[in-house]
Amino acid sequence: MVHVLSSRTLLRPVDPERSRTFYGRTLGLGIYREFGTGPERGTVYFLGGGFLELSGRADRAPSPGIRLWLQVADVAAAHGELRAGGVEVVREPRQEPWGLIEMWIKDPDGNDIVLVEVPADHPLRYRP
Repeated sequence: MVHVLSSRTLLRPVDPERSRTFYGRTLGLGIYREFGTGPERGTVYFLGGGFLELSGRADRAPSPGIRLWLQVADVAAAHGELRAGGVEVVREPRQEPWGLIEMWIKDPDGNDIVLVEVPADHPLRYRP
């Protein structure tokens, strides 16, 4: 049995500076730590209960890539902020049949990012 103490998602961006700008400035993710030097240096961002690490460089974007699921408090507010910041919204916010409110965007390498709001009456919310 493997006892996992921590985890993170690793991305090897095609253009590391462009991706750092997107995740750090555009999405506003806080930096957990940085390591190395130069354009391929590593940057690890907080992702709620996990981490996202950008390090190294890829020759091309992965296909089909990854999909990040990011829970936010208010998808409508995130939608407005991201649109104002020039982020293309791939799919407008809407409530899904399973009850979550979701909006889809892409990172600079084409990886899917779903921003999710969990409504107060959804089973994912803690109930005593």
